[in-house]
Amino acid sequence: MNLDNRTLAKPAAIAAAIALAFSLAACNKHDDRTVGQQVDSAISKSQTAADNAKAEADKAAADVKADTKQMANEASDKVADAAITASVNADLAKDHALQATKINVDTTNGHVILKGTAPSEEAKQRATSLASNTKGVTSVDNELTVNP
Repeated sequence: MNLDNRTLAKPAAIAAAIALAFSLAACNKHDDRTVGQQVDSAISKSQTAADNAKAEADKAAADVKADTKQMANEASDKVADAAITASVNADLAKDHALQATKINVDTTNGHVILKGTAPSEEAKQRATSLASNTKGVTSVDNELTVNP
């Protein structure tokens, strides 16, 4: 007897459908919902899970954005402080009486601290004035000691 594939496929499909129906029935013994209701429920749960995953991804992206912005601001502040320090050092170097090589300039958030020695009280005050007049300087602490 020679059977073609179509003749064998029909009973196989029916057997697969029956097996699937029994599997669903076994998994959901106490579930009185129809198959359509069960599918709708599964779709709803999947959508909720997808929405939750999207919300978490959005929050993570916002956190990364905020952290990146903060790091960029901090880097910008450091560059600005370095520029202030360089400018104050340049102004001090132009004043031969101040002996700029003996003055250490530190800048944090626009706040300048001068440490080292000055040859006179007048030179010490001039160092404060030069630093205060530098763009971006918010305050100056002059800790220079007078050493003639």
